[in-house]
Amino acid sequence: MFKKYEWRILTRVLLLFTVLFLTSWVAVGGYYIYLAILLPVIAFQVIDFYRFNRKAQAEVDQFVESVHYRDFSRHFNVKKAPVELQPLRRGFNDINSAFKIISKERETQYQYLQKILELVDTGILSYDHETGETGWMNESLKKLLGIPYLKTVYSLEKRDKLLYDGIIDLKPGDGKVARVAKSNIKVLLSATAFQTDGKIYKVIAFQNVDEALDENEAEAWKKLLSVMTHEIMNSVAPISSLADTLKNRLQLAARNIVDEEGTVEDLELGIITIKRRSEGLLKFAETYRNLNKITKLHLTKVYVRDFFENLSVLMGPSLEQKNIDLDVILKDTDLQVEVDTNLVEQVLINLLVNAMEAVKDREKPHIVLSASVEANKRIVVKVIDNGNGIPADILDKIFIPFFSTKKSGSGIGLSLCKQIMLMHKGNIQVQSVVGEGTSFSLVF
Repeated sequence: MFKKYEWRILTRVLLLFTVLFLTSWVAVGGYYIYLAILLPVIAFQVIDFYRFNRKAQAEVDQFVESVHYRDFSRHFNVKKAPVELQPLRRGFNDINSAFKIISKERETQYQYLQKILELVDTGILSYDHETGETGWMNESLKKLLGIPYLKTVYSLEKRDKLLYDGIIDLKPGDGKVARVAKSNIKVLLSATAFQTDGKIYKVIAFQNVDEALDENEAEAWKKLLSVMTHEIMNSVAPISSLADTLKNRLQLAARNIVDEEGTVEDLELGIITIKRRSEGLLKFAETYRNLNKITKLHLTKVYVRDFFENLSVLMGPSLEQKNIDLDVILKDTDLQVEVDTNLVEQVLINLLVNAMEAVKDREKPHIVLSASVEANKRIVVKVIDNGNGIPADILDKIFIPFFSTKKSGSGIGLSLCKQIMLMHKGNIQVQSVVGEGTSFSLVF
């Protein structure tokens, strides 16, 4: 029991009280000669008690210092400590061990959470709601925004004003669809908030919904155009047939009619116009049927280098004739994709033809054909040109069926490319800067 810290204190107090009592008794009784012995004893006890407490205080100070600097690896030697301080040091070591375990668990959880957030495709951004200072952003968001670092959320305003406004206006629990200007990708913004250490933090999730929206949009167009085609075929086919019959009968009747005012000629011209326009509408319907014929893929594993080699041979003469430079960039020559060769080759040819059209008026026309593997293991094939670029108001419409900026264009080329990519469970993306050029990316 004497080894226990509290008992040693109690013993010292009792001894000091006893000596003080004897000293008082001696002083009252007039035995002053004994005071010469008792007073030094009292002084020794007081000094010993002070030193005893100072040792304990020094141990506590060292422990507090280790906690302050989070030095939980510090070990207090129990065996070499004075007997009265051994329980104290043993207690400090137990506390440090507990802190080490807690700290290790927290670090493990943090690393685990961080790795999970780095693996997901959803971009995550957290920032101080008051100062706007960025707390954390994962690699998916850095890649989505095309930036390596974001000091404050306010610095995003200069890079992408519409996206910034969407983030700032978004309230916790709400969601909205926005577009990332740099990559031209639609994202679903979701927000939440939490408070810690007296600060409010806002967390924004950026979920890429481009592919899901594209599939829904493609399906909607498919249904709409299917109905339109059916109605056009049913309504226009009889008109075309009837116009042809009327034209033949009018030509037969014209032999027996004296037409000085040219009425018959006008009627014939009108019937011919009706026939031509009805045939045009029938051709429109037939074009959509061709667009919608693709229903099944014949997938095979092919080397990307073979694709590029075939394209170079096929498009080489046209590129040389128009003095267009074609650069092929493929770092990994063993890169393979599982695709329908004929369909994907058709997509690449279409994109190259469009790129050649885009650079025809440039002083130094240049096209780049490249392929690489992204961090998420997706294979991306790009067709980049240094043409005039596509205006922002048109960029969202280029994949709409039958939309074309060319006078002689049918507007099905890029729609067909998108449909083929969606059938491959992939996507086609476009980035363009007016006056600088355009980049089409096939994401497998």
